[in-house]
Order: sequence, then structure tokens, then C-alpha cells
Amino acid sequence: MTLTLTEAAEFRLRTFLLASSKDENATQKGIRVAVEDGGCSGYQYSIKVINTPQADDIVLQQGKLRIYVDSQSAPLLEGVVVDFVDGLLESGFKFSNPNATDTCGCGKSFQTGNCSPAGVPCS
Repeated sequence: MTLTLTEAAEFRLRTFLLASSKDENATQKGIRVAVEDGGCSGYQYSIKVINTPQADDIVLQQGKLRIYVDSQSAPLLEGVVVDFVDGLLESGFKFSNPNATDTCGCGKSFQTGNCSPAGVPCS
């Protein structure tokens, strides 16, 4: 499982976590990344700050930042790069996947392979 945070994204998330935690070693506080929805316009991702992971989450570490990946979303997050861009209207986080293809005929919708898994169709 590879999910990469750019230096800007890791710094922003780590700074936020440290500011929201009195004792950084007291919990398993980290971020949880998941795919919320998908289709021809691309997948919609979520980044949430959590205190404890779910039992089936995949645990990653980047620098001092714990990353929990929703296990059902893991195939869709393979190869995704998360960047932080100051000035974006929403959270400032931008997701991209260099492995995205247009195999479904509707543009680069962060699909890899043949429109799978079936839970997130391209039409």
C-alpha cells in the first residue's frame, strides 16, 4: 500500500495534530484517509483527524505522522499523492494519482485497471 503525502501536506497535517493534542504520545491520534464516493468526475476523498483507528485500518507512518487508511478504500488509494495547496477553497488538500487511466472512457477518474473495484463504477 503506497499513499504519499508531499512535504507541504505532511507539515500542515502534523502541525494541526500537534496543535489539537495536549500530549502527542497520549493517544494513537492520526489522520484517516478514505474514498467516500466516485465516478466519472473522479473519486472524492476524506481526511479526518481521529484518536484511534478502526480495527481493520491499514496503518502507515510518514515522518511523525500516523496515517490510517480505510481498508476497503486501500485499492483505490494505491499510488495516490496528497498535496497541500494554500488558497484552495475547501480543505486545501489536493489528491492526484499518477496511475489514473481513462479505461472507462470518461476521463481520468483516478481509475486503475478495468474500472474496478465494482463498488465505485465509472458510469
